[in-house]
Amino acid sequence: MPIAQEPSLTFQSGATPGATVTADGTWQVHALAHRKVMKTLSAKFKQVHGSGEAQWDLSAIDSMDHIGAQMFWQAWGYKRPASLKLAPGQEEFFKRLEAAGKLELPRQRKQHMGWITTLGGGILHFFEHLQGFVKLIGQVTQDLWRFVKSPIRGPWKEISANIFHAGFQALGITALVGFLIGVVLSYLSAQQLRNFGGDIYLVNLLGMSIIRELGPLLAAILVAGRSGSSITAQLGVMRVTEELDAMLVMGISHGFRLVMPKVVALAISMPLLVIWTDTMALVGGMVAAKIELNLSARYFIQKLPDAVPLANYMIGLGKGTVFGMLIALVSCHFGLRIQPNTESLGRGTTTSVVTAITVVILADAVFAIVFNGVGF
Repeated sequence: MPIAQEPSLTFQSGATPGATVTADGTWQVHALAHRKVMKTLSAKFKQVHGSGEAQWDLSAIDSMDHIGAQMFWQAWGYKRPASLKLAPGQEEFFKRLEAAGKLELPRQRKQHMGWITTLGGGILHFFEHLQGFVKLIGQVTQDLWRFVKSPIRGPWKEISANIFHAGFQALGITALVGFLIGVVLSYLSAQQLRNFGGDIYLVNLLGMSIIRELGPLLAAILVAGRSGSSITAQLGVMRVTEELDAMLVMGISHGFRLVMPKVVALAISMPLLVIWTDTMALVGGMVAAKIELNLSARYFIQKLPDAVPLANYMIGLGKGTVFGMLIALVSCHFGLRIQPNTESLGRGTTTSVVTAITVVILADAVFAIVFNGVGF
């Protein structure tokens, strides 16, 4: 195998207009790969470029490939020089380069109305999720009817497990947050009521705000952040590990074994959590009322049934049931749409929690509008 000679350029008449530039050596990629060689040749090409029209002689080149021909083509400004002498076999390289022309990167168009495209894409994405969510509600409705017709074959273990995880294990955090919210609300309200001599109305204020609004909303937000993310992550991991595909192969319905038990479990757990959160928030309010206004717990308990009509209590329990079902549906919707990769798993879990909390707040606003004249 012949040893490759270092490629070089020489000027027979000096770097002057009309000079003859002779190229020799091996103009192939393995010979041109050295940094020192490329630096020397680049300097020579710049020198030739500033010397006016030059006569090129490439007949002394031992061997040349497309990379070597491309270097000459760029140095010539992507066109043949007026005087060019080639060796046999070199003409084919330059014919291809001449036919290809100068390679230019495509220019990116400036999108003056890009915000319209972004807005339209966002709207289409929203309606795509809405369509999938409605389909999921329909599937859950069919699975519930199947469960009612044949309760013996129902997923009782899955329902009880979800009640334990979403309900019982959430008692601690809901009790702590409810108690602290009750303390803060009672303390701030007592300061304002004292200025107007309305100390006795603290029970009315705490009862209505906690039982009707804050209790269900706090419990739902905590469950959405705690259990909703867990549901989405669980379904997402099942997608990544291909367990969902295996269930379909075995003829096991995702809706009947995964989605419906979670919806039923949260519909049962959430009203109980609302009662628990209301109780702890009222206990916190009683403690703060005793410290701030010296209202006894006995007076607080006696006044509470008169201050808060039973309708408000039922509205709070109804909110808990609806909120629980919405959280389960939203979490399952995003969990089933996760792609089999870790990036989609994290993004889907985050989106699920944010969407669930947003849907809960929107549903609470609907409850406030529909039942605006009830319980007063």
